Amino acid sequence: MSLESELLSSGTTFTVKHNFSEKKLYHLSLLGLLLIAAAAAFSGCSPPDVSAPRKSIQVIVDAGTRTLEVNLPAGSTVQDVLNAVDQSLEGKDRVEPSASTVLEDDATVQIIRVREEYETVEEVIPFQVIRQPTENLPEGEEQLLQAGQNGLEEVTYLRLVENGQEVSYKEVNRVTVEEPVNEIVLVGQQASLAPITIPGRLVYLSDGNAWVMDGSSSNRKLAVATGDLDGRIFRLSPDGSWLLFTRKEDSEDVINSLWAANITEGSPEPIDLEVANVIHFADWLPGAEQEVVYSTVETRVSAPGWQANNDLVVRRFSQTGWTELSATVVETNFGGVYGWWGTDYEFTPQGDQAAFSSPDRVGLVEVESGQKRNLFKMEPYNTRGDWAWMPGIAFSPGGDVLYTVRHAAEPGSASAEESPYFDLVAVPLTSGLTITLRENVGMFAYPLPSPIRDTAAGETGFIVAYLQAALPELSATSSYRIAVMDRDGSNQRVIFPSLDQTGLSPQRGWGAWAPGGENGQSGLTMAVLYQGNIWLVDAESGEAVQATGDGRVQRLDW
Repeated sequence: MSLESELLSSGTTFTVKHNFSEKKLYHLSLLGLLLIAAAAAFSGCSPPDVSAPRKSIQVIVDAGTRTLEVNLPAGSTVQDVLNAVDQSLEGKDRVEPSASTVLEDDATVQIIRVREEYETVEEVIPFQVIRQPTENLPEGEEQLLQAGQNGLEEVTYLRLVENGQEVSYKEVNRVTVEEPVNEIVLVGQQASLAPITIPGRLVYLSDGNAWVMDGSSSNRKLAVATGDLDGRIFRLSPDGSWLLFTRKEDSEDVINSLWAANITEGSPEPIDLEVANVIHFADWLPGAEQEVVYSTVETRVSAPGWQANNDLVVRRFSQTGWTELSATVVETNFGGVYGWWGTDYEFTPQGDQAAFSSPDRVGLVEVESGQKRNLFKMEPYNTRGDWAWMPGIAFSPGGDVLYTVRHAAEPGSASAEESPYFDLVAVPLTSGLTITLRENVGMFAYPLPSPIRDTAAGETGFIVAYLQAALPELSATSSYRIAVMDRDGSNQRVIFPSLDQTGLSPQRGWGAWAPGGENGQSGLTMAVLYQGNIWLVDAESGEAVQATGDGRVQRLDW
């Protein structure tokens, strides 16, 4: 079909001049169709026709203090009105109805100005009063243990104002600036236990405070009443006059701090030794007055919360609070396998050497030179957790034999790190040989040699107490019982608690030997932590007497 036929069939009439060629006519016809289509499309999105009837619109601004009148063509939107009266929306301002709404005649448009105001106020967090029963005071007597202090928090509120009027006021943030300190009042209760003789001076930790029993379980006094002792370090000086301890710190960068107090004074003022982050070891330097040794860690965000320095440092101090670094025996070091966990130390009674224990070895360090030597190495135990196992170490009273625990290989097993076997061993320093005293004793045996005493058989010597796991092959979670043996490993026997009683939970510092055999006590008496109380256990007869009954004791030393 020709172009003319197509156009004629479409009903379109064209006037064509004779001097136009057929080709020119084709182009002209196509151009006409395009122009018609474009005009139709353009007419659908064109602005309001100014020649159309106009509509009256009322605009309310400035919270109703001003009203503007505007006449706009039909089909105008709220946005057209805003443009016409030169009003814009800023921030959270809004308009009613919405900007895309097409308006009818006599419509009203309201501009609402919105303002947000933040207000921060301080609010007091009241402290609570805790009345804590204790056997340490006579019945009915009260003693302020910790003064209460209100906390403080900053509360931020958001006020929403529309056209000058508050429409909402709500809390949007709350930050604690200062935590409240609860007031703790000790309330004496009648002791259910008969008083017992306490040879020497026994100190113990209860609810973050240090207490002293002097001569009798009924003669108790508060030695350090700060309420923040964390129990990491709790060591009585050899003469029983000073207590070395750690206190919790609130700073994110400091776990705890090391302090000392003269507990022979009525109300001792603790001395800050200016040492931070002591986790595994601190003690009194043997043979020195008011000198302490310690090892430190650096804080970390990841578990367990620190990276051990594995160092060994000596520091001296005075009763007036003066303190200074005396010597560095071991510099900060990697510490070997699992060295991030740390190193434990134990000094000989002479103070010339210190044993060290870490997850993969036990050895000695010369205090004067700082030189180390290994006594034995072992495969470290894989705890499959964020902690590492270290063997307990303790010297004989003469300082010539080291008692400790060695991780042993499991017979027939290819994975030495997984072995559940731990042996109690002795290492005479003269020979350096490792002698197995008891196989499969459990990882938390923590041997504890007694002082030299006259035994019931009339001999002069010492015995070794240790913890025996009830389930040796599950010793990480097993309960334990106290066992004793002669220094050569003979005559092994369990003495406390009896088999019909619940076992005790193992921990470093689980017990301490009495300093002497005065006042009718046997020469081999231990103070033991059992179910949160102190028990005195005779190592020869196994007789046990309970000294406290409130179940709140965490550490002790004698």
